[in-house]
Amino acid sequence: MIKAIDTKKAPGAVGPYSQGMQAGNMIYTSGQLPLNPETMQLTSGIGPATKQSLDNCEAILKEAGASLEDVIKVEIFLKDMNAFGDMNAVYSEYFSVHKPARACVQVARLPMDAEVEIQMVAALIK
Repeated sequence: MIKAIDTKKAPGAVGPYSQGMQAGNMIYTSGQLPLNPETMQLTSGIGPATKQSLDNCEAILKEAGASLEDVIKVEIFLKDMNAFGDMNAVYSEYFSVHKPARACVQVARLPMDAEVEIQMVAALIK
């Protein structure tokens, strides 16, 4: 079973992709920019932007019946690696006990000139 995940609690796709996909017990979120789902405005400042991107990912997971506790891998794309400490401080509020595998890289540019983009992989094993 493969199905698209769609929720109003995360920003709608700004291109030809789904917010997330579920394949069996695996859930894959698309990269989430720090867009407010109600206004579709970009959140600025690395702390608030990280929080918004994580909230967007969490909303997609919840729509599929998962939670942050089900996340097995997180990929973070930063506009500036100098923001790593501030991003990591917010990230650790979401993943303090449960610590999924993670990659964090600096990229040349993100859509809409965002400061951060985050995507997750989760497994529903309950």
